[in-house]
Amino acid sequence: MPSSADGGRAWVALAAAFAVGALLVSGVAPEAIDWQPSRASHEPWRAASAAFVHYSALHLLANVAGAALVGALGWFARVPWPLALAWLVAWPLTQLGLMARPDLLHFGGLSGVLHAGVACVGWQLVAHERGARRTIGALLFCGVAIKVASEAPWGTALRQPPGWDISTAPFAHASGLVAGLLAAIACDLLARALRRGAATRAGETA
Repeated sequence: MPSSADGGRAWVALAAAFAVGALLVSGVAPEAIDWQPSRASHEPWRAASAAFVHYSALHLLANVAGAALVGALGWFARVPWPLALAWLVAWPLTQLGLMARPDLLHFGGLSGVLHAGVACVGWQLVAHERGARRTIGALLFCGVAIKVASEAPWGTALRQPPGWDISTAPFAHASGLVAGLLAAIACDLLARALRRGAATRAGETA
């Protein structure tokens, strides 16, 4: 089985891939690869490609910085390989969750996927750590949950926050949070099942 260090390296590599991917497609017309619910059935790949789309230089810079922070957060949390896998799975699931908001006609950006990453790290700390690290995980969960709730994702599809040159989609943050948590739990359970299976086979051959 891969080690915790392998999981940490995979996590950081994924964070770097998100940031580099966003930088590489910065010259592509957003409409060519962003999320559009009307095209989801025949262009499902947009659930992945939309994360690399950014509608302004500020939008891109903020999310590249966010990817670096979430990458560092996962490294600090010593995430194992199931959590890196969970973040990978949550990547397209975050955008697929936007099917619940067909009024969000276009979406692009890493913000939802970054919320998913924070949810994965929070799960790791709360479910598998003790003491101060578990407390940090609980605070992390509370902080991101309060942030998402304060944005009222059930309200209008787009908001214009002060200081930003683009509109934001609060529901994408909520979708990322839910996708990350569900993916983390599912991949955690899968890893436990694999470990039990390996232990059973080892006992049978002993």
